[in-house]
Amino acid sequence: MVFEDEAGQSLRPPKARTWSRKGVTPVVKVTGKGSGRVSLAGLVCTRPGQPGRVIYRMLVHHGRKDEKRGFRERDFARLLDAAHQQLGGPIVLVWDNATAHTDRAVRELIAARSWLTVFRLPAYAPDLNPAEGVWAHLKKSLANLAPHSTDQLAVAIRTRLKKMQYRPGLIEGFITETGLILQPP
Repeated sequence: MVFEDEAGQSLRPPKARTWSRKGVTPVVKVTGKGSGRVSLAGLVCTRPGQPGRVIYRMLVHHGRKDEKRGFRERDFARLLDAAHQQLGGPIVLVWDNATAHTDRAVRELIAARSWLTVFRLPAYAPDLNPAEGVWAHLKKSLANLAPHSTDQLAVAIRTRLKKMQYRPGLIEGFITETGLILQPP
């Protein structure tokens, strides 16, 4: 079973509490230049008896004209094909009702893959998707980080996601947090 979701991060860091010397207010200086963004699409994969996994793809856009700003149907297809190859079997995909997931091109993409079964989450149910936990954990780890460029931000995100991939207990925690019972019938 595979849960999919997308997220994004700009150069403006999420705010978090921090420590400082008494009487000195901590200040995080953020660069105001650039309108770049990092878009992410991730899969949280689970199979009974095996540790959970995270598979992701990243798009870095620097705010240039004619630059792709988000994931398209082909990007989703490549992500799902890579997951199919890495997991080595049929995939039951669970994702939300985002417009990008319901258009004609995506329906054709799904129909062309006999190994893919798709279920949709109810309208606005992020608490049922463990991928939301991945994004929340990622954004918490990026708190108060002020990169100077979109490329620096992409490196920081990639590093943190790689660390998550090597912590199957953390991924299992994201799955458990949803309250879903994932056992074969």
